[in-house]
Amino acid sequence: MNSSNQLSNPKQILLGVQFLFVAFGATVLVPLLVGINPSIALFSAGIGTLIFHFITKGRVPVFLGSSFAFIAPIVACTEKFGWSGTLSGIIAVGVVYSLVSFLVKWKGVKLIKKIFPSVVVGPVIMVIGLSLAPVGVDMAKTNWLIASASLLSAIIAVVYFKGIIRLIPVFIGIAFGYAVSLLMGKVDFTPIQEASWFQLPAFTLPSFSWEAILYMIPVAIAPLIEHVGDIYAISAVAEKDFMKKPGLNRTMLGDGIATSIAGFIGSVPNTTYSEVTGAIELTKVTNPRILRISAITAILFSLVGKVSGFLKSIPTEVLGGIMLLLFGMIASVGIKTLIESKADFHKTRNMVIVSIILTVGIGGAAIDIPLENIKVLRELGLNLGTFSLEGIGLASVVGVILNLILPGKSKEVHMESE
Repeated sequence: MNSSNQLSNPKQILLGVQFLFVAFGATVLVPLLVGINPSIALFSAGIGTLIFHFITKGRVPVFLGSSFAFIAPIVACTEKFGWSGTLSGIIAVGVVYSLVSFLVKWKGVKLIKKIFPSVVVGPVIMVIGLSLAPVGVDMAKTNWLIASASLLSAIIAVVYFKGIIRLIPVFIGIAFGYAVSLLMGKVDFTPIQEASWFQLPAFTLPSFSWEAILYMIPVAIAPLIEHVGDIYAISAVAEKDFMKKPGLNRTMLGDGIATSIAGFIGSVPNTTYSEVTGAIELTKVTNPRILRISAITAILFSLVGKVSGFLKSIPTEVLGGIMLLLFGMIASVGIKTLIESKADFHKTRNMVIVSIILTVGIGGAAIDIPLENIKVLRELGLNLGTFSLEGIGLASVVGVILNLILPGKSKEVHMESE
């Protein structure tokens, strides 16, 4: 029987802070890579987690963090439509989550598995990792020695250590890479010196952009499926069926509202996070109150300007070294998804779906859809111009369509149901 509910308040607080550090490296890495102040990501992760717990009636031990699936599309979307426009796309992603939550309540999780089977989700996750690989290499090559130091320390943490150390390779890699950078005189302390001790997060208001909304919406597919897997995993550890009580619709709605609020205040999307799920599986601590303590700690950290200044001082090559491992591991998760579901590659349809998703997503395919030529939209007074669908978004849409129209579907084995 789990004893985390009987821990004293000081021990719960210490454990809550520890759980934040499990998710800390990944939570702040996404904003650093997309070019925004990491303090806003800590703030939105904390607020989003508390909202999630409110919606799920405080029953599910979850901490929401930034998802790596959004890095590439956010960077590309920001280049096209600006950061404030991209925020409207992030809000729309949250709305999609919320709509899917109502669909789950109506039709159940089987419909989601039917639309997004592993032969779609697996290669889409692979595309996410592989499409980011050039970004990691470009950042690492600014100083291969420092990049290698951060990379090797992260690998050692994953392969040779057990317990909580194994769950924080990003944190370990950044810490060791930073230390090496200090010895080489490669750290610029200006951001730390200029930061005040108390400082509100850098809030940014969104600006409405149909183009950014349409660009970001398809990217929600992979994190949606990851959410289902995380809730199954946490249910197994806690020995409680969170799929039924409070229900997958509530957990997904919690993700959706948290993500939309993040977009409204200028932050990256918030979703259930695999690092924290892994920590829960390892420690068997399933008291939701501990995760709420983590959320409050994240909010407090976001108000300390020196923390944000320190994170900004991390050299590019340190982050690059971490990304060489991280993005490759994302691609590996896609392969693992296909293996664990026992997707039947003797079926030509499955090979076709996976092949097309990979070539479209990695090859840089793009299509332009002239929305101004659609009569219904013109009659509604909506001048949306031309919509471009490319990269992960296009690969996701193509994969879903092929899965629905190609004959010869076969049942897959889902690990969570065994």
